[in-house]
Amino acid sequence: MIKVGIIGASGYAGAELTRILCNHPQVELAMATSRQYEGIALSEVFPHLRGKVDLICENIKAEDLAKKADLFFTAVPHKTAMDLVPVLLDAGKKVIDLSADFRLRDLATYENWYQPHSSSQFLAEAVYGLPELYRQSIKNCRILANPGCYPTSIILGLAPLLKAGAIVPETIIADSKSGTSGAGRVAQTGTLFCEVHDGFRPYKVGRAHRHTPEIEQELSLLAKTDVFLTFTPHLLPISRGILSTIYATLTPGQKPESIRELFEAQYRDEPFIRLLKEDSFPATQYVKGSNFCDISCKIDQKTNRIIVMSAIDNVVKGAAGQAVQNMNIMCGIQEETGLLSAPLFP
Repeated sequence: MIKVGIIGASGYAGAELTRILCNHPQVELAMATSRQYEGIALSEVFPHLRGKVDLICENIKAEDLAKKADLFFTAVPHKTAMDLVPVLLDAGKKVIDLSADFRLRDLATYENWYQPHSSSQFLAEAVYGLPELYRQSIKNCRILANPGCYPTSIILGLAPLLKAGAIVPETIIADSKSGTSGAGRVAQTGTLFCEVHDGFRPYKVGRAHRHTPEIEQELSLLAKTDVFLTFTPHLLPISRGILSTIYATLTPGQKPESIRELFEAQYRDEPFIRLLKEDSFPATQYVKGSNFCDISCKIDQKTNRIIVMSAIDNVVKGAAGQAVQNMNIMCGIQEETGLLSAPLFP
C-alpha cells in the first residue's frame, strides 16, 4: 500500500482526489490538510464522503508533512505549492502538484503570468503530467506538474495533427467552455448561482487567461515550432465539464480518412481517450465524473478547416483523475486502477 497525503483537501480538486483515492485498492489515504477546517472531519466538510473517509483535517507545518506519507498531492493555490515542494523533495517524497507552479518550463514566462518563483530550480526537473504524451518520463519522476483543465482538452485534441504536420499552426483557434467548478471553491461574485444561471458568457478574452502560455508551450513542442493560438474561454451554467471546439486550417493533401488514421494511431491504446465515430460529437454530460476525454473531428471542405471537439470533466481528467492516473504511473501501478468508473448520467 502506498501512503498518500492531500495538501489542500478542502477545494474541489482535493475533494475529488479524496473521492477517487478512498476507493483505490493500492492506496492508504494517510492525511489531508486544510487550514480553514483544521480539526474537522473531512466527511463533515464534504458530506458525500460520509462512511467512506474518516480523516480529520490537519494544519501541519511543511517540515512535519513528510513524516505522514510517501507521495503528496498539492492541491493548493499558485505560490503556495512552490514553498512546500522543496521540503517534500528534500525528504525523499514524490509530489504531484495540481497548481500551475511547475507547469511552465521558462521562468520568465511563469513570472510574467503569475508571480516571482521561489523554487525555480525545480522547473527543469518537473515533468508535465499528460500521460498520453509523456508516459515514459512520468514513470521515473519525483515531481510532476499536473496539467490545467483547458490545456488538457486542447492539447489532446490537437496532438495527432501537430505531430504529423497536418494543420497550419498559425491558424489555431480554441473556443472552450467550462463549468463553474473550474473557478475553485472560494466564493466569487462572478460564479454565484444568480450570476451564472440561465446565462453563458466569455471571460479573460484576448490572451488574458493564464492557461494560454501552458497551452502554447505544449503545442509548440508538438509542432517543433513556436505556436501562438487564439484561446477564448467561456463560463457555462453547469457545475463541471469542459467542451473545447478547436479550429485550424489543414495543410495540403489531407483527407478525412488520413486524419482519422492519425487520431487512431495516437490514441488506439490509450485507456482514457474515446474517439467518437464520424458525426458523433462529444458532450460534457457523457464524461461527467469520469477520467475520459471524448474526441471527434469534422472537416469543412469548403474552407479546408478541421474542427476538433473534445470533452472532459474538468475536475477529473482536468485535475484529480489525471493526478491519480499520474500517481499510478509513477508508482508502477496499473494505470487505470481506481479510475474505471463509468461516467455519471444524467
